[in-house]
Amino acid sequence: MISCIASLRDPALAATVLSRTPLLYAEGADASLDRPKHVRAGSSLTWFGNRLAVIQDDALFIALIDLENGRVDVLPLPAGEGGLRQFDDLRGNKPFKLDLEACLTIPSPDGDVLLAFGSGSTKRRDSVVRVSASGAIELIQASELYERLRTTKAFSGSELNVEGAVFTDGWVRFFNRGNGQAREGLLPVDASCDVLWAELEAYLRNPDKLHAPELHGIVQYDLGTLAGVRLTFTDATVTDLGLLYVASAESSPDAITDGSVTGSVIGILDERGGRWTELRDADGRPCGAKVEGICAARTLDGRIYVVIDADDPVLPSELLEVALSGPWTQARPSVSTI
Repeated sequence: MISCIASLRDPALAATVLSRTPLLYAEGADASLDRPKHVRAGSSLTWFGNRLAVIQDDALFIALIDLENGRVDVLPLPAGEGGLRQFDDLRGNKPFKLDLEACLTIPSPDGDVLLAFGSGSTKRRDSVVRVSASGAIELIQASELYERLRTTKAFSGSELNVEGAVFTDGWVRFFNRGNGQAREGLLPVDASCDVLWAELEAYLRNPDKLHAPELHGIVQYDLGTLAGVRLTFTDATVTDLGLLYVASAESSPDAITDGSVTGSVIGILDERGGRWTELRDADGRPCGAKVEGICAARTLDGRIYVVIDADDPVLPSELLEVALSGPWTQARPSVSTI
Protein backbone atom coordinates (compact mmCIF):
# COMPACT_ATOMS: atom_id res chain seq x y z
CA MET A 1 0.00 0.00 0.00
CA ILE A 2 1.35 3.44 -0.95
CA SER A 3 0.27 6.22 1.40
CA CYS A 4 -1.32 9.25 -0.23
CA ILE A 5 -1.41 12.56 1.63
CA ALA A 6 -3.65 15.47 0.70
CA SER A 7 -2.34 18.91 1.55
CA LEU A 8 -5.11 21.48 1.86
CA ARG A 9 -5.25 25.25 1.81
CA ASP A 10 -5.62 26.58 5.38
CA PRO A 11 -6.98 30.15 5.56
CA ALA A 12 -5.73 30.46 9.15
CA LEU A 13 -2.10 30.29 8.02
CA ALA A 14 -0.07 33.15 6.60
CA ALA A 15 3.35 33.49 4.97
CA THR A 16 4.34 37.12 4.44
CA VAL A 17 7.41 38.43 2.65
CA LEU A 18 9.34 40.85 4.88
CA SER A 19 12.28 41.61 2.61
CA ARG A 20 13.73 40.79 -0.82
CA THR A 21 17.46 40.87 -1.51
CA PRO A 22 18.94 40.40 -5.00
CA LEU A 23 21.84 37.96 -4.78
CA LEU A 24 24.90 39.70 -6.25
CA TYR A 25 28.37 38.22 -5.82
CA ALA A 26 30.68 40.37 -3.70
CA GLU A 27 33.51 39.75 -6.18
CA GLY A 28 31.37 40.53 -9.22
CA ALA A 29 31.68 38.76 -12.55
CA ASP A 30 34.76 36.84 -13.68
CA ALA A 31 34.96 35.86 -17.34
CA SER A 32 37.92 33.53 -16.69
CA LEU A 33 35.64 31.38 -14.51
CA ASP A 34 32.57 31.95 -16.71
CA ARG A 35 30.98 33.55 -13.66
CA PRO A 36 28.22 36.16 -13.97
CA LYS A 37 27.80 38.97 -11.45
CA HIS A 38 24.77 37.38 -9.80
CA VAL A 39 23.15 34.12 -8.71
CA ARG A 40 21.27 33.07 -11.83
CA ALA A 41 18.85 30.41 -10.68
CA GLY A 42 18.64 29.67 -6.97
CA SER A 43 17.20 26.17 -6.79
CA SER A 44 17.69 25.01 -3.18
CA LEU A 45 18.83 26.44 0.13
CA THR A 46 20.55 25.08 3.25
CA TRP A 47 22.71 26.22 6.16
CA PHE A 48 26.39 25.41 5.60
CA GLY A 49 28.39 26.40 8.65
CA ASN A 50 27.32 29.95 9.55
CA ARG A 51 26.19 30.86 6.04
CA LEU A 52 23.26 30.05 3.80
CA ALA A 53 24.28 28.03 0.75
CA VAL A 54 22.35 28.43 -2.49
CA ILE A 55 22.77 25.93 -5.31
CA GLN A 56 21.85 26.66 -8.90
CA ASP A 57 20.35 24.46 -11.58
CA ASP A 58 22.00 26.19 -14.55
CA ALA A 59 25.30 27.50 -13.16
CA LEU A 60 28.21 25.63 -11.58
CA PHE A 61 28.59 27.87 -8.53
CA ILE A 62 27.43 27.65 -4.93
CA ALA A 63 26.57 31.01 -3.38
CA LEU A 64 27.39 31.48 0.32
CA ILE A 65 25.38 34.21 2.03
CA ASP A 66 26.54 35.87 5.25
CA LEU A 67 23.34 37.21 6.77
CA GLU A 68 25.27 39.37 9.25
CA ASN A 69 26.63 41.67 6.54
CA GLY A 70 24.76 40.58 3.41
CA ARG A 71 27.94 39.50 1.62
CA VAL A 72 27.51 36.83 -1.06
CA ASP A 73 30.65 34.81 -1.69
CA VAL A 74 30.93 32.17 -4.38
CA LEU A 75 32.35 28.66 -4.53
CA PRO A 76 33.03 27.53 -8.12
CA LEU A 77 32.30 23.91 -8.98
CA PRO A 78 34.32 22.01 -11.60
CA ALA A 79 33.72 23.40 -15.09
CA GLY A 80 31.37 21.52 -17.36
CA GLU A 81 31.10 20.89 -21.10
CA GLY A 82 33.46 23.14 -23.05
CA GLY A 83 34.99 24.51 -19.85
CA LEU A 84 31.81 26.50 -19.16
CA ARG A 85 29.88 27.03 -15.94
CA GLN A 86 26.69 28.65 -17.29
CA PHE A 87 24.10 26.71 -19.26
CA ASP A 88 20.92 28.02 -20.89
CA ASP A 89 18.88 28.24 -24.07
CA LEU A 90 20.56 31.51 -25.07
CA ARG A 91 23.91 29.72 -25.24
CA GLY A 92 22.37 26.59 -26.70
CA ASN A 93 24.02 24.38 -24.07
CA LYS A 94 21.15 23.80 -21.62
CA PRO A 95 21.24 19.99 -22.10
CA PHE A 96 24.73 19.92 -20.54
CA LYS A 97 23.81 21.46 -17.17
CA LEU A 98 23.99 19.37 -13.99
CA ASP A 99 20.55 20.68 -12.99
CA LEU A 100 21.33 20.74 -9.26
CA GLU A 101 17.87 21.07 -7.69
CA ALA A 102 18.10 19.78 -4.11
CA CYS A 103 20.62 20.20 -1.31
CA LEU A 104 21.04 19.36 2.35
CA THR A 105 23.66 19.56 5.08
CA ILE A 106 24.94 16.57 7.05
CA PRO A 107 26.64 17.29 10.40
CA SER A 108 29.93 15.48 10.97
CA PRO A 109 32.79 15.61 13.52
CA ASP A 110 34.83 17.58 10.97
CA GLY A 111 32.06 20.09 10.26
CA ASP A 112 29.11 20.27 7.90
CA VAL A 113 29.05 18.32 4.66
CA LEU A 114 26.91 19.81 1.90
CA LEU A 115 25.33 17.51 -0.68
CA ALA A 116 23.73 18.87 -3.84
CA PHE A 117 21.65 16.51 -5.99
CA GLY A 118 20.90 16.67 -9.68
CA SER A 119 17.26 16.40 -10.69
CA GLY A 120 17.66 13.15 -12.63
CA SER A 121 15.27 14.55 -15.25
CA THR A 122 17.76 13.25 -17.84
CA LYS A 123 20.51 10.67 -17.30
CA ARG A 124 23.10 13.43 -17.76
CA ARG A 125 21.68 14.93 -14.54
CA ASP A 126 22.37 11.89 -12.35
CA SER A 127 25.14 13.60 -10.35
CA VAL A 128 25.76 14.51 -6.72
CA VAL A 129 28.13 17.25 -5.55
CA ARG A 130 29.77 16.83 -2.15
CA VAL A 131 31.40 19.81 -0.42
CA SER A 132 33.32 19.30 2.82
CA ALA A 133 33.61 21.86 5.62
CA SER A 134 37.11 22.68 4.31
CA GLY A 135 35.69 23.53 0.89
CA ALA A 136 36.91 20.38 -0.88
CA ILE A 137 34.58 19.51 -3.75
CA GLU A 138 33.79 16.14 -5.29
CA LEU A 139 31.51 15.46 -8.26
CA ILE A 140 29.99 11.98 -8.00
CA GLN A 141 28.29 10.13 -10.82
CA ALA A 142 25.46 8.35 -8.98
CA SER A 143 23.89 6.45 -11.87
CA GLU A 144 22.60 3.49 -9.86
CA LEU A 145 20.95 5.72 -7.25
CA TYR A 146 19.09 7.68 -9.90
CA GLU A 147 18.17 4.57 -11.85
CA ARG A 148 16.60 3.17 -8.69
CA LEU A 149 14.68 6.41 -8.15
CA ARG A 150 13.68 6.54 -11.82
CA THR A 151 12.46 2.94 -12.10
CA THR A 152 10.51 3.02 -8.83
CA LYS A 153 7.40 4.40 -10.48
CA ALA A 154 5.51 4.91 -7.22
CA PHE A 155 8.12 7.61 -6.53
CA SER A 156 9.01 8.94 -9.99
CA GLY A 157 5.72 8.57 -11.83
CA SER A 158 5.99 9.45 -15.52
CA GLU A 159 9.18 11.53 -15.11
CA LEU A 160 11.84 11.70 -12.40
CA ASN A 161 12.52 15.24 -11.15
CA VAL A 162 14.21 15.33 -7.72
CA GLU A 163 13.57 18.81 -6.30
CA GLY A 164 14.04 18.47 -2.55
CA ALA A 165 16.02 16.54 0.04
CA VAL A 166 16.14 16.69 3.85
CA PHE A 167 18.19 14.93 6.51
CA THR A 168 16.76 13.92 9.89
CA ASP A 169 17.30 11.12 12.42
CA GLY A 170 19.75 9.21 10.22
CA TRP A 171 17.54 9.26 7.12
CA VAL A 172 17.57 11.25 3.89
CA ARG A 173 14.19 11.98 2.34
CA PHE A 174 13.95 12.81 -1.36
CA PHE A 175 11.06 14.70 -2.93
CA ASN A 176 9.98 14.21 -6.54
CA ARG A 177 8.29 17.08 -8.35
CA GLY A 178 5.29 15.97 -10.35
CA ASN A 179 5.50 18.51 -13.15
CA GLY A 180 6.36 15.94 -15.80
CA GLN A 181 4.48 14.86 -18.88
CA ALA A 182 2.14 11.89 -18.82
CA ARG A 183 3.72 9.02 -20.74
CA GLU A 184 3.41 5.27 -21.19
CA GLY A 185 0.21 5.21 -19.16
CA LEU A 186 1.80 6.96 -16.16
CA LEU A 187 0.94 10.34 -14.68
CA PRO A 188 3.39 12.74 -13.01
CA VAL A 189 3.43 12.40 -9.22
CA ASP A 190 4.63 14.40 -6.26
CA ALA A 191 6.18 11.88 -3.91
CA SER A 192 8.79 11.27 -1.23
CA CYS A 193 10.97 8.32 -0.32
CA ASP A 194 13.50 7.64 2.45
CA VAL A 195 16.98 6.12 2.36
CA LEU A 196 19.29 5.34 5.27
CA TRP A 197 22.04 7.94 5.42
CA ALA A 198 24.67 5.36 6.43
CA GLU A 199 23.90 3.36 3.27
CA LEU A 200 23.75 6.45 1.05
CA GLU A 201 27.03 7.78 2.45
CA ALA A 202 28.79 4.47 1.83
CA TYR A 203 27.44 4.31 -1.73
CA LEU A 204 28.48 7.88 -2.55
CA ARG A 205 32.01 7.14 -1.35
CA ASN A 206 32.30 4.15 -3.68
CA PRO A 207 29.52 4.17 -6.31
CA ASP A 208 31.43 1.91 -8.68
CA LYS A 209 31.61 -0.97 -6.20
CA LEU A 210 28.66 -0.55 -3.81
CA HIS A 211 24.97 -0.70 -4.60
CA ALA A 212 22.65 2.26 -4.13
CA PRO A 213 20.51 2.16 -0.97
CA GLU A 214 17.02 0.71 -0.94
CA LEU A 215 14.05 3.09 -1.02
CA HIS A 216 11.69 3.06 1.95
CA GLY A 217 8.41 4.67 2.96
CA ILE A 218 7.21 5.99 -0.39
CA VAL A 219 4.41 8.55 0.00
CA GLN A 220 2.49 10.30 -2.76
CA TYR A 221 0.92 13.75 -2.34
CA ASP A 222 -1.97 15.75 -3.71
CA LEU A 223 -0.81 19.31 -3.08
CA GLY A 224 -3.87 21.00 -4.56
CA THR A 225 -4.03 23.85 -7.05
CA LEU A 226 -3.38 27.58 -7.07
CA ALA A 227 -5.47 29.70 -9.47
CA GLY A 228 -6.35 26.50 -11.30
CA VAL A 229 -2.75 25.37 -11.78
CA ARG A 230 -1.48 22.23 -10.08
CA LEU A 231 1.01 22.74 -7.23
CA THR A 232 4.21 20.68 -7.30
CA PHE A 233 7.15 20.39 -4.89
CA THR A 234 10.17 22.66 -5.36
CA ASP A 235 11.99 22.11 -2.03
CA ALA A 236 11.60 21.06 1.62
CA THR A 237 13.30 21.61 4.99
CA VAL A 238 13.07 20.34 8.57
CA THR A 239 12.29 23.02 11.17
CA ASP A 240 11.13 23.29 14.78
CA LEU A 241 7.59 23.55 13.40
CA GLY A 242 7.96 20.30 11.46
CA LEU A 243 8.65 19.47 7.84
CA LEU A 244 8.00 22.54 5.71
CA TYR A 245 7.84 22.50 1.94
CA VAL A 246 7.50 24.96 -0.91
CA ALA A 247 5.50 24.25 -4.04
CA SER A 248 4.91 26.30 -7.16
CA ALA A 249 2.06 26.41 -9.63
CA GLU A 250 3.87 26.28 -12.97
CA SER A 251 2.30 25.45 -16.32
CA SER A 252 5.29 23.47 -17.58
CA PRO A 253 4.80 20.88 -20.32
CA ASP A 254 7.38 18.48 -18.87
CA ALA A 255 10.12 18.13 -16.25
CA ILE A 256 12.71 19.91 -18.42
CA THR A 257 10.90 22.93 -19.89
CA ASP A 258 10.04 26.02 -17.83
CA GLY A 259 6.50 27.41 -17.93
CA SER A 260 4.50 30.38 -16.68
CA VAL A 261 4.22 30.59 -12.89
CA THR A 262 1.01 31.51 -11.08
CA GLY A 263 2.58 31.68 -7.61
CA SER A 264 4.03 29.62 -4.78
CA VAL A 265 2.90 28.25 -1.42
CA ILE A 266 4.49 27.33 1.90
CA GLY A 267 3.17 24.12 3.42
CA ILE A 268 3.67 21.79 6.36
CA LEU A 269 3.47 17.98 6.31
CA ASP A 270 3.34 15.10 8.73
CA GLU A 271 2.30 11.46 8.46
CA ARG A 272 -1.39 12.42 8.75
CA GLY A 273 -1.64 15.17 6.15
CA GLY A 274 -0.66 18.67 5.19
CA ARG A 275 -1.75 22.31 5.00
CA TRP A 276 -0.51 25.28 3.01
CA THR A 277 -0.89 28.98 2.43
CA GLU A 278 -0.01 31.18 -0.52
CA LEU A 279 3.12 33.30 -0.21
CA ARG A 280 2.11 36.96 -0.09
CA ASP A 281 3.86 40.31 -0.17
CA ALA A 282 3.65 42.72 2.78
CA ASP A 283 0.64 44.48 1.19
CA GLY A 284 -1.30 41.21 1.13
CA ARG A 285 -1.09 40.63 -2.59
CA PRO A 286 0.07 37.22 -3.90
CA CYS A 287 3.84 37.20 -4.34
CA GLY A 288 3.62 35.49 -7.72
CA ALA A 289 7.26 34.35 -7.68
CA LYS A 290 8.62 30.86 -8.33
CA VAL A 291 10.06 29.76 -4.99
CA GLU A 292 12.76 27.11 -5.44
CA GLY A 293 14.41 26.80 -2.00
CA ILE A 294 13.46 27.01 1.69
CA CYS A 295 15.38 27.07 4.97
CA ALA A 296 14.48 28.06 8.54
CA ALA A 297 16.03 31.09 10.22
CA ARG A 298 18.28 30.12 13.12
CA THR A 299 17.57 32.99 15.50
CA LEU A 300 13.99 34.12 14.90
CA ASP A 301 10.96 31.92 15.60
CA GLY A 302 8.43 31.79 12.80
CA ARG A 303 10.88 33.12 10.21
CA ILE A 304 12.11 31.31 7.14
CA TYR A 305 14.23 32.16 4.13
CA VAL A 306 13.27 31.26 0.60
CA VAL A 307 15.07 31.77 -2.69
CA ILE A 308 13.26 32.57 -5.91
CA ASP A 309 14.20 31.83 -9.51
CA ALA A 310 13.14 34.23 -12.24
CA ASP A 311 13.85 31.61 -14.95
CA ASP A 312 15.81 34.36 -16.72
CA PRO A 313 19.63 34.12 -16.74
CA VAL A 314 20.10 37.90 -16.91
CA LEU A 315 18.12 38.52 -13.71
CA PRO A 316 19.49 37.82 -10.21
CA SER A 317 17.76 35.36 -7.94
CA GLU A 318 16.44 36.89 -4.74
CA LEU A 319 16.57 35.81 -1.10
CA LEU A 320 13.30 36.47 0.70
CA GLU A 321 12.81 36.64 4.44
CA VAL A 322 9.33 35.36 5.28
CA ALA A 323 7.28 35.54 8.48
CA LEU A 324 4.98 32.61 9.25
CA SER A 325 1.92 33.27 11.39
CA GLY A 326 -1.11 31.29 12.43
CA PRO A 327 -1.59 27.78 13.86
CA TRP A 328 1.17 25.97 11.95
CA THR A 329 1.33 23.13 14.50
CA GLN A 330 -2.35 22.27 14.90
CA ALA A 331 -3.81 18.82 14.10
CA ARG A 332 -3.88 17.96 10.43
CA PRO A 333 -6.10 15.87 8.14
CA SER A 334 -6.04 12.09 7.96
CA VAL A 335 -3.97 10.11 5.45
CA SER A 336 -5.71 8.06 2.78
CA THR A 337 -4.12 5.01 1.16
CA ILE A 338 -4.16 3.69 -2.37
